[in-house]
Amino acid sequence: MALLTVLLLVAVMAAVAVLVLDDIRFSVRRTMNAETQSQAQWYAAGAESLARRQIDRLRDLDPAKTPIQPDWNGRVLSFPVEDGSITARLSDGQACFNLNSVVEGQLEVYVARPLGVQQFVALGRVLNLPEGRMRAIADALTDWIDTDTTPRAQGGEDAAYAGQSKPHRTAGTLLAEVSELRAVKGVDAETYATLRPYLCALPTTALSPVNPNTLRPDQAPLLVMLADGKLSLASARAAIAARPVSGWSDANAFLMQGAMRGVEWPIPVQDQLTVLTRFFNLRVDVEFGGSRAVRTALIELPQVGPARTVIQRWTLDE
Repeated sequence: MALLTVLLLVAVMAAVAVLVLDDIRFSVRRTMNAETQSQAQWYAAGAESLARRQIDRLRDLDPAKTPIQPDWNGRVLSFPVEDGSITARLSDGQACFNLNSVVEGQLEVYVARPLGVQQFVALGRVLNLPEGRMRAIADALTDWIDTDTTPRAQGGEDAAYAGQSKPHRTAGTLLAEVSELRAVKGVDAETYATLRPYLCALPTTALSPVNPNTLRPDQAPLLVMLADGKLSLASARAAIAARPVSGWSDANAFLMQGAMRGVEWPIPVQDQLTVLTRFFNLRVDVEFGGSRAVRTALIELPQVGPARTVIQRWTLDE
C-alpha cells in the first residue's frame, strides 16, 4: 500500500513538473516573441525618423521647389539588419483629392465648399462613375463633415443613419482616414474601390494641392478633375510624360506646356497647382526574427521647422 502511495505521488509530481516546464517554455517563447516584435517596431520607428530627416534635406536643397532628384517619390529602399530587413517607401502624400476639401471653415465650424464638391464629382466623372451617384455622395460627405444640422438635397445628417442596422451619427468634423468614407451614405464597396487610389484625408480643408512634378501617369485623372473635364485624359498623361528631368520650375511653366495650352484654369484651381510638396506618405515594412511590423504615416513639412508626423498607424492605410 505504501509503495502504491509513493508511486502515485511520483506520478502526480511528474505530471506537475511537466505542466510547469511547459508553462515556462511557453512563457519564454512569449517573451521572445514580444521582444522581437518590439524590436521590429523600434526599427520601423527609426525608419520613420530617418524619413523625416530626408524630407528636411529636400527643403534644404531647394526651399522654393521640392526636388525630384535624387529620385525619392515612390522609390523602395531596403536596409539589411541582423536577422532581418527594413523596407521603406516615401511618396507624395498630396497627389490625391482631399476629402476634407468639400467643406471650408476654421475653429471647428465647417460649411460646404462648392468648388470642393464640384471637384469630387468631376473625379467620379473621369473614373466613369454615375454623376448622379457622385452628387449624392458629395452631398452626404459634406453633411458628414459640416457642423450644421440641415441636410443637403441628397445628403443626410444624423437622422439618415439612425435607422440603419448599426445606428450611428455623422462626424461633424474632418475625416482622419479615407476609410471613414465607407460609413457615408451611398458609398458601396465598388464605388469606394474605384475612388480609393485617388483619395486622401489631409488634416486641412484646403483644396487638394497637386504637385505636377510628382504625378505618375496613372494619376492623370487628378489633372482632368482640376480642369473639370476641359482636359482629356490622354492630354493629361501626355503632360505628365513631358515632365523635364528636374521637374517644372513652377506651376506656370507646367500650365504653359503644349498639352495644357488652351485649357482655361480658374484662379482658385491655378493656386492648387504647386511644385512644393507639403505632405508625404511613408510605409515601412520590417521583418525581424520571425516577426513583422508595418508602419504607415503621413508626414507634414511646414514652412518653418522640421518635418513632423501628423498621422501614424501600425497597419496599412486602407
